[in-house]
Amino acid sequence: MDPELKRLLEETRALARENHRMLRAIRRDQWFGFAGKVIVWIIVLLLPLYLYQQYLQPIVNKFSATPGATATSGLFGLPTTAELQKLINSFKAGPPAL
Repeated sequence: MDPELKRLLEETRALARENHRMLRAIRRDQWFGFAGKVIVWIIVLLLPLYLYQQYLQPIVNKFSATPGATATSGLFGLPTTAELQKLINSFKAGPPAL
């Protein structure tokens, strides 16, 4: 084989290896960047919920609870069908007698 051609072939092979190494590093950095963004967004979205549960909800519950009132147990704090039926029945019965 011609020495000049062999030198060019080795140089091309070295460039291909270097290119492959750089592309793998770029892909790895993209993956770590994506994983980092997912972790940051999970923290951004879940941290306020956690802080509300730990610190604000007990304070809100203490001031919003009225004596003798029952808390709603439905989805998202909405009344259940049994509670709605009880309210309808009390409305149909009229005002309470004094």
